[in-house]
Amino acid sequence: MSELGIKLRVLWGGGILMLAMIGLSVHLAFLHLCTDKETHARINRNRQIREELLGGRGNICDRRQNILALNLSVTDVCADPSAIIKTNALAQTVSKLAEELTLPSVEVAEKLNRPEKRFTYVERSVNDDKAELIKDKKMAGVFFRDNTIRFYPNSSFMCHVIGFVNSEGCGSSGMEQYVDKYLRGCSGMCESRVNALGQKLYWDQGRYVPPLKGSDVYLNLDQNIQYIVEKALDEVMIEHHPKATWAIVERVKTGEILAMACRPAFDLNKFSTADRDATLNRAIGTVYEPGSTFKAATYAAALNEGTVTPDTVFDCENGAWTYANRVLHDFHPYGKLTVADGLKKSSNILTAKVALTLGEERVYNYLKAFGIGDKTGIDLPGEETGILHPIRSWSELSATRIPIGQGVSVTAIQVLSAYCAIANDGYLMKPFVINRVSGFNGATLLQPKPEVIGRPISYETSATMRKLLSRVTEEGGTGLRAQVEGYEVAGKTGSAQKPVNGTYSSTAYVASFVGFLPAEAPEIGLIVVVDEPQPVHLGGVVAGPVFSKIATQTVRYLDIPPAQFKVASRD
Repeated sequence: MSELGIKLRVLWGGGILMLAMIGLSVHLAFLHLCTDKETHARINRNRQIREELLGGRGNICDRRQNILALNLSVTDVCADPSAIIKTNALAQTVSKLAEELTLPSVEVAEKLNRPEKRFTYVERSVNDDKAELIKDKKMAGVFFRDNTIRFYPNSSFMCHVIGFVNSEGCGSSGMEQYVDKYLRGCSGMCESRVNALGQKLYWDQGRYVPPLKGSDVYLNLDQNIQYIVEKALDEVMIEHHPKATWAIVERVKTGEILAMACRPAFDLNKFSTADRDATLNRAIGTVYEPGSTFKAATYAAALNEGTVTPDTVFDCENGAWTYANRVLHDFHPYGKLTVADGLKKSSNILTAKVALTLGEERVYNYLKAFGIGDKTGIDLPGEETGILHPIRSWSELSATRIPIGQGVSVTAIQVLSAYCAIANDGYLMKPFVINRVSGFNGATLLQPKPEVIGRPISYETSATMRKLLSRVTEEGGTGLRAQVEGYEVAGKTGSAQKPVNGTYSSTAYVASFVGFLPAEAPEIGLIVVVDEPQPVHLGGVVAGPVFSKIATQTVRYLDIPPAQFKVASRD
């Protein structure tokens, strides 16, 4: 090529380059000087990003500050399918992500082979170590977001009380739901700008609002007592093969719940796959006919009203008594018994006759005073009210059947609260689970106190009932197997037939034992309920030994001194 041709090419090239530079300069000047404010604002908005900074949920701990629920930092692996496809690296990206995340390649490919999408989650809640390995691969179009998940270090332990958090971060059962507003943290915010490639400009930061961690919740439950209870219930499931079983331990004088457990249970970390039946907190959410454990309220009412004394004698009709054209039976036939012996031997007939000395109205009023048919107000979601029909709905038979625990439905927490009232000089306490709620700065935001919600019986009646109920666990009583060595145990057995299709089943029973100790100076109350044990169904045989096992270990753990003197026997 001639020298002239070369010069012409250089001139043409230089001219074109200059024209391009002039064009860019004019366009840049136009953008800065001539563009209207709306266009400027739109450009700035496109370059601005606002990131949410997660506040983190508070911890749930037992009374001794053992952590039961906490947040764990994780990473969400995200992708821009459109960008990946444009780089012609789809196959390699799918292969690498599938290998690192241990996912089927087909599943990853379905998420990434979508050119119209700019965002997708490849995998959520990846642990930080695995996320770092993926980051080291430096795959175009793959990015990461910090996240947290709720973690329960003890899996199914205390599951019905703790509850769980759903995938949206909201408390959905148990304590997680009840105090969600305290546990939930406040998210923060960070504004910044990005360049044309979407890369953050760290020197051009905007507003920053720091996140606030949620409050920590401390429960009255004690992890060690809870373990004692749960282990005992597991053994019940193996030995008696019931449909379910549940138990509660309560401080008599305050209403503090020290343990609450149910079986079946479920893994809190896998709540989404749990059987719905297993997630029910039966201790407060299942109603059942209590049977003979209900009799204590009837005796307490009659003694309080003075219609009977412990020495009042009734004829138990040799085990069969007709009232309102229906026969009422005793499990064992008895002749004449005192009130004290009628309670000890759990006579249905004697209890019914005691109730008749009160009349329907006083029976109903005392049951309401003990909290039957009303929620206790315990600080957990899902509590049922039970069923105590108003007097106008009673049949002629009701006056003799409700006092023995038929035709009425209760929850375990209601029954235990009534017995704790008998133990506590007649004072009915509101049961409560929360010990305190502490803010992120250590300030106490909530601290429930013991609360008296009624006094159905007097001090004198309470003292008498403690003596009478302690005889139930003596020789000849129905609760002999509930004894605790060195301690006087006061309580009552229950063996209630379950109503099925309008009649009482001859095979399905609810066995229970409820009581307190030491009888002369009660410290703890305990109820054990076993639903449809097989083949034995008697409360004294099935639930009594469980009560003894739990109570024996609990009084030693709490260092409750053994009895200083024996409650006087009336034998």
